[in-house]
Amino acid sequence: MTKIDPAQPLKDHQPRHRFFVGIDSDGCAFETMAAKQQSCFCPEMTVSFGLQPVAQAVRECIDFAALYSRTRGANRHQTARSVIAELLPAHPMVKRSGFEIPHFPHYFQWVDDPNSVLSNAGLLEAIDLATDPAARRELEMALQWSRRADRVIDDMVKTIPPFPYVRASLEKIAAQADIAVISSASQKALEREWAEHQIAQYVTIIAGQEMGNKTDQLRHATEGKYEKTHVLMIGDTPGDMQAARANEAMFYPIHPGHESESWKRFHDDAFDRFIQGKYAGAYEARWIAEFDRVFFDSPPWQR
Repeated sequence: MTKIDPAQPLKDHQPRHRFFVGIDSDGCAFETMAAKQQSCFCPEMTVSFGLQPVAQAVRECIDFAALYSRTRGANRHQTARSVIAELLPAHPMVKRSGFEIPHFPHYFQWVDDPNSVLSNAGLLEAIDLATDPAARRELEMALQWSRRADRVIDDMVKTIPPFPYVRASLEKIAAQADIAVISSASQKALEREWAEHQIAQYVTIIAGQEMGNKTDQLRHATEGKYEKTHVLMIGDTPGDMQAARANEAMFYPIHPGHESESWKRFHDDAFDRFIQGKYAGAYEARWIAEFDRVFFDSPPWQR
């Protein structure tokens, strides 16, 4: 049986305009990131990975890794690895408690493998290939957590509208550029959220974690199809900027905590500069410099 390439819609994409704009979703177009991390991923991670004795520390570590650090917006499995393997063992609450954080070497190896597709489908494939019972157990545990979090997201994260000026910006972009959602969230959640608020009509492709990481998504959608100066990525995380830079594209930051102002500036000024070839250089650098100061390199308990 021929294996279906989940990224094929991106690879098959053909330009309708000379310009392309990729847009992240959680925390960028929608104020859904904190809700998903704190109310969905965090409690389900605590239960699935047996971290109940240090639940408060788990919450603080997830807040730092997923919202306030330079790993903001990373794939859920990368965040889980960071929290469990790196942040929790050094947290003062954990040290005082004497609780030994469990280790999941097989799961972490899968997360770190550049060939892994960090999604439920990718986990299922890894489980099918696993010959070590311990590896299978760890991967099944991770899949259980991911699926439970998805179910809670489906139940809880609803009717959250896009930030002000997102809809107006999409209308403006769509007249002159192709638009794709470039995201590490699940495909199902993205499609529901964009359809729920009647903004899916403006985008050509909605790409979630099933289609690969953001760097690959952007590459598949644009490589050989647009001039490098005609590609712009909009995002709220350093990872979004890295995806843009890896593809020699430009980047427009949505500043966490100042999303409405960021989108208004994009609508009123930045997009016109992009189309006119006046975005790169000092203008882009100014907003990226401000954006870079938003994030912390170390957690609050170390500062």
